[in-house]
Order: sequence, then C-alpha cells, then structure tokens
Amino acid sequence: MRHLVKGKKLSRTASHRKATMQALSCALIKNKMIKTTVTKAKELRRFVEPLITKSKNDTTHNRRQAFSFLQDKEAVTILFNEIAPEVGDRPGGYTRVLKLGFRLGDSTEMALIELVDFSDYEPELKSAKKKKTRRAGKANKPTKEEAEAAKAAEKSKAEADKKEDSAVDSSEDVDAKENEVKKAEEASVKEEEGTEKKKKSEEDKTSEK
Repeated sequence: MRHLVKGKKLSRTASHRKATMQALSCALIKNKMIKTTVTKAKELRRFVEPLITKSKNDTTHNRRQAFSFLQDKEAVTILFNEIAPEVGDRPGGYTRVLKLGFRLGDSTEMALIELVDFSDYEPELKSAKKKKTRRAGKANKPTKEEAEAAKAAEKSKAEADKKEDSAVDSSEDVDAKENEVKKAEEASVKEEEGTEKKKKSEEDKTSEK
C-alpha cells in the first residue's frame, strides 16, 4: 500500500533523484525555461516552487537553505536578486508546464516548464458558454425598457420613411408641373407656326390673283 508516499521515484535512487532535481532546478533558474519529460517537469515544480517562496524573504538563513538544496552559488544569487523581485506578490504558481508531444526515440511525453513571470506566452481565455435551457426561457423576453426603446426606434424609422416618401412625392409633383409647362409652351409654339403658315398661304394666293 502507498500510504503517504508522495511524488515519483523516476527510476532512481534517493541520491540520484535529488541530484537530478538540483540540476533541473539550477537550469530552470538560470535559463527561465527548460525542456524535459512531463513526469520530471511535474516533480521539478514540487521541488523548485518552495525555493522561490523562500526567496521572497531575502535573509542569510533563507539563502543558506536555498544553497543546501541547489548547491550552486550562481543559481542562488539569480534566485534572490532577479526572480524574487519579479515574482512580487504572486501567491504560488510560479511555473507553467506546457506539453509538447511525444519524443521520437522512445515516445516519451515531453513538456516545457517555464517561469510564468519571465514568459511571453499568454494562455487563451475560455469563452463563456451560454446556458442551454429547454424551456421557452424568460431570459429571451425583452425587458420593458428594451421594448420601449424598440418601439421608439420603430416610430422614428416610420417617421423618417414618411418624410422620404413626402419628399419623393413633392419632387414628382414638381416634375409633373414642369412637364405640363413644357407641353403648353410647345403647343403655343405649334399654334404660332400654324398661324404663320396660314398667313403665308393667303399672301401667296393674293399675289397670284
């Protein structure tokens, strides 16, 4: 039975597993991101995040404790001088594990583990899904204010349409009047031409006599 047995052994002895976690932690602190297997990344997260929490309080005691875990002076200075100020008031969750697929050689699932505050990656936000209900929901019915606004909009549209129609009718009346005036002018011109022709014919007849 596995009561109170936490973590993965990673097919290593205790000393070998500790050395692996130290090496991965130092690499993550120096490079801000590393590529490893999913299992190692999850175990590294359990190992390195308590150290980052300790680094928020910069004391000699905390530095010595971090060095006892990491066994690397350069990693300790980067942890306290660079990472701790950047982490700020973040209450845990300093790392992010991104799965990268399977390795070609042995089909081991690979992952990228990185420090969240030193990454340009922004995860996509899940869109809020609308709740589906079978009933003819009351939420679909418009409120009184929405109904009044819709009625006002319809009235304004109707008034605008009436104004447009009246403007079109007035323009048509003007065109009709102009056509009538043109026709009357043409008729008067034709009458004058007819009278002139009659006068000319009568003058020609008198001259022949």
